[in-house]
Amino acid sequence: MSAPVTFTCSCCGQVYDEMPLCFGGQYPDYYFDVPPDEREARIELSESLCVIDDHYFHRGRITIPIIDYEEDLTFNVWTTISKANFELRSELWDDPKRIEQQPYFGWLQTLVPTYGSTLNLKTIAHESEVGYIPAIKVTDDHQLRYDQEHGITFQEALNKVQQILKEWHKGG
Repeated sequence: MSAPVTFTCSCCGQVYDEMPLCFGGQYPDYYFDVPPDEREARIELSESLCVIDDHYFHRGRITIPIIDYEEDLTFNVWTTISKANFELRSELWDDPKRIEQQPYFGWLQTLVPTYGSTLNLKTIAHESEVGYIPAIKVTDDHQLRYDQEHGITFQEALNKVQQILKEWHKGG
């Protein structure tokens, strides 16, 4: 199926040039456990790396193939990462050989919209080339893992996108 010319949100009627297929959170969920008045002192945050107290996080992407469409549904997510792997990722940030690294284990730290409870699902992060965040694979038995492995239809993706936008318009 080829891309529709425009996409209209069923909730508010906003017209997009194309259907939004990439969603994600700016912070690991643990960020919200830190009182707002303590965040500046306790959190170091960059676009794709985060340290909160003695906890290490990195951003990656979960990709859900849309089996009858030319694009995929993508969620930018945060997972935990060990201190040693965090330091290694930081050291190899601009190194093209980083894709040769063994995958990093972590716990999912993002509530993935439309997938229910996703916090603390086991994950594996596979490095990507410089300029791209790692591919995150869910390893626990969960619908998110199933959809990653088997894909979803365009209609299922459309329903998920409409549900996500509806939640956003309600304020989260």
